[in-house]
Amino acid sequence: MVNEYIPLNLPPDFNFETVKILKKVNSANKSLAELKGISKTIPNSEILINSLVLQEAKDSSEIENIITTHDDLYKSFFEAESVNMSTKEVKNYTFALKKGFERIKENKIFVIKHIVEIQEILENNKAGIRKQIGTNLRNSLTNEIIYIPPQDFETINKLLGNLENYINIDDETDDLIKTALIHYQFETIHPFYDGNGRTGRIINVLYLVLKGLLDIPILYLSR
Repeated sequence: MVNEYIPLNLPPDFNFETVKILKKVNSANKSLAELKGISKTIPNSEILINSLVLQEAKDSSEIENIITTHDDLYKSFFEAESVNMSTKEVKNYTFALKKGFERIKENKIFVIKHIVEIQEILENNKAGIRKQIGTNLRNSLTNEIIYIPPQDFETINKLLGNLENYINIDDETDDLIKTALIHYQFETIHPFYDGNGRTGRIINVLYLVLKGLLDIPILYLSR
């Protein structure tokens, strides 16, 4: 029987400064610095953002069985009345990522209010943070329950408050390690009825922008 799981608050009591972890972190930071440098040489970064965001939106959505094609995506910007539901959802991903990027640039912080806004754009509804119990994750083949996230609205809110504080506080932990911890914690809390996976992947790239590791949200994560 699977029981409800309540994650511990961040930061975790764990030593991340092992040789193996630091080697990976150094390598990843070097690659990010190269990507950031190359992006500065492009005359019109908006073109790059648009093309990569569309690719990321398509692949991130495909992870959750929301399937469309590049042709349908590009057509959707000119033939809105004939767009199918999957293509609409992928378009919503691009709008959500761009809105999140705007919020980061405007406010220089990343708060739960922004994350809720991103999810609302993704799902095109205002259901917001889960208030009803019963959410669980199941094996798509066997229908077996494999994970039960926190169920109580007050508990979810407290965990999100801790997550918001961790996102915006400066400490000695490398920002890439924090990216992984933030992603784990968000998906473990699973605060929304739907769209948690896509919202979590958007949070990843926006956090890198917030911390100055990227200037624009062009890291293609879902690949």
